[in-house]
Amino acid sequence: MTKILSTYTYLGDRMTDPTLKGQLCTAVMNGDKCIRGTNGNMLVQFENGRVANVIGRLLRKVNTEKQATSN
Repeated sequence: MTKILSTYTYLGDRMTDPTLKGQLCTAVMNGDKCIRGTNGNMLVQFENGRVANVIGRLLRKVNTEKQATSN
């Protein structure tokens, strides 16, 4: 069984570390579900290895199937 990773772009806000704005990140999974808080936060891991708890509304899903076919 192949795992499909949920990839997102983090938009950030005015309080966000500037190095994280616009970065790609993947959801941290617990089994087959992503880890979400009751207040809408989501645990993600950025490409540089940094793990952060971010506001889910500031994440935009990246369609990986389109990227794979366009390359």
